[in-house]
Amino acid sequence: MKVKCQRDSLLNACALVGQAVAARTTKPILANIKAVTQDDALTLMATDLEIGIRYELRGVDVGRSGAAILPAGKLVSILRESNDAEITLDADAEGTVIRTSTGRFRLPAGEPADFPDIAAFDESSPYHEITAGVLRTLIHRVAFAADKKESGARWAVTGVLWEAEANKVKLVATDTKRLALCEGIATTHDRGNEPKDAKPVSHLIPQKAMQLLERSLVDGGEKILVALTPNEALFRTERAVITSRLVEGRFPPYRDIIPKKSTIKLTLTPSDFLSRVRQAAIMTDDETKRVDFTFEAGHVTLKAEGAETGSSEVTLSLPDYSGETISIAFDPQYLVEMLRAIEGEASITLEMTSGEKPAVFRAGSDYLYLVMPLAG
Repeated sequence: MKVKCQRDSLLNACALVGQAVAARTTKPILANIKAVTQDDALTLMATDLEIGIRYELRGVDVGRSGAAILPAGKLVSILRESNDAEITLDADAEGTVIRTSTGRFRLPAGEPADFPDIAAFDESSPYHEITAGVLRTLIHRVAFAADKKESGARWAVTGVLWEAEANKVKLVATDTKRLALCEGIATTHDRGNEPKDAKPVSHLIPQKAMQLLERSLVDGGEKILVALTPNEALFRTERAVITSRLVEGRFPPYRDIIPKKSTIKLTLTPSDFLSRVRQAAIMTDDETKRVDFTFEAGHVTLKAEGAETGSSEVTLSLPDYSGETISIAFDPQYLVEMLRAIEGEASITLEMTSGEKPAVFRAGSDYLYLVMPLAG
């Protein structure tokens, strides 16, 4: 294999594909990127056996077709430290030589045939189609709410629930203390295999796969194809195919958690509310992680106090609110993460029943964020 390509393009491709390289593994081959050249394209592959990616870098100068195994860490380091516009990779049975204008680097050889295969996307099976811009918004507004580590709870909450219907996709994530839900338009291609009254298909996709998918979405108008099987999810972008095993276990019955009605409803400006939450949270400490909110006619008061940090009191005007007084406390980080995720929204609606019941934030008709209050 011999190929000349733009350094920046190769570096960006390796940084993306490198997200699927195994960090710790008993199979040394998985610490590498597999490279294959054909025609005017260089295809890069990586997998940790849970997720995998096949990425096509086009417009390269292929001098000799073939395949090579490239140590991911060393390859990225060489590309980052070089100032050249172009670099050359020349691989044979003895290893791979990377040439720049000022250097020559030899990487050890590996057997391409030993590298696990990355499944191809099969358009003959049912799949659905969604634009990259919509999908990027769905992931950004939901994935942060998933549990960051396996807690051994009865529910599987370390992934993002993906529900597909005929004309929409719904993503849901929770860590049992909060829940984020977002819907977007999608088109289903079922090849006539699905009954018209079929129930939504649900799959639980790992956070890591969702993060890799989000990073691969560049052109907002690009069409993304999504195929969901009982054990695997496959995503195809214009240049990449991403595969992922599904998270095992049951997702909580989230529809039962969302309040059916509320007694208090008010409108907030996200940027102003975020500013006040961050101001009040300055005086929280590692033990409290608590901001108390008192909503009254015309304004809301935010208070926080730490045993050693001091206290804060911040107000936000609510000229359109004339309802009853209600006091409720939240972990401020849960609010900050949500408000950052919906950046750009002109307004959100907050729905509450009491200081002991979950509060619901809504942005339009497609986004919902439920957060549990802290006990008094």
